[in-house]
Amino acid sequence: VQLVESGGGLVQPGGSLRLSCAASGFSFSAYDMNWYRQAPGKGRELVAGITTTGSSINYADSVKGRFTISRDNAKKSVYLQMNSLEPEDTAVYYCHALNRGVFPPSSYWGQGTQVTVSS
Repeated sequence: VQLVESGGGLVQPGGSLRLSCAASGFSFSAYDMNWYRQAPGKGRELVAGITTTGSSINYADSVKGRFTISRDNAKKSVYLQMNSLEPEDTAVYYCHALNRGVFPPSSYWGQGTQVTVSS
């Protein structure tokens, strides 16, 4: 099982980045997908989530209107388009897969990708 994030980097305030997460080794289309982030000295927080078919999407209040989550089940990938980036968005971003349809629930994490917003 692997979740491999890519697309992080250094960007100036107001800029954009697109994170990608490629999944392998499990039935991707059966899993809700989430993006979390963890800033230095802070806990991990949910940024955005998308259900298996994309029928339901949710965002943290802090990123609403700026970030967009999407998925491509054929490519076994989930994306996070981040616009109007702010220094407060600086964090390690993690891809997360969750299947609540099995017991116990099945969950996988990626290794994370660093996003730094700075001038």
